[in-house]
Amino acid sequence: MGTVFADITLKNASDVVNAREGLIGENEVRSITVKAVVDTGASTVVINEEQRQKLGLEKLMEKRSILADGSRVPSWKTDPVNIYCENRSCSCGAVVISQAGKVLLGAIPLEDMDLIIHPKTQKLVGAHGDEELAMAL
Repeated sequence: MGTVFADITLKNASDVVNAREGLIGENEVRSITVKAVVDTGASTVVINEEQRQKLGLEKLMEKRSILADGSRVPSWKTDPVNIYCENRSCSCGAVVISQAGKVLLGAIPLEDMDLIIHPKTQKLVGAHGDEELAMAL
C-alpha cells in the first residue's frame, strides 16, 4: 500500500461559529488548505506549530505522542478545528507536533466523515457510498 493523500481544508471552529452568528465576516475565518497524508495509524488530525498559529488555535493540554518509529515527542491538544474533505466535514481537536512536516488525517475524523481508503484505487471514498450522505443532507 502506498501513501494516500487528500486535499483538506482546516478552519478554526470558533471562527466558523462567530461568522455564522454575524460576529465576524466569512473572510475573517482563519483557514488553511493542505494536501494531507491519510494516516489510519494516527488518531486525529496532526498539524505543526506554524499551522496552529495560522488557524489561531489555543493549546489546551500538553501530552506526549508516539510517532510511527516508536519515539515519543511532546505535543499539544488544541481547540476544535473543522475539517473539510471531499464533500464531507467534521470537527475535532488537533494534535500539534512542532516538527510535523505534513498534516496527517487520522482515523477519528475519517470515521466521522464516513471515509475509507479504497484498497484498489488508493483514494478516499465513502464507506457506505456517497448516496447515504446526500440523503442525510
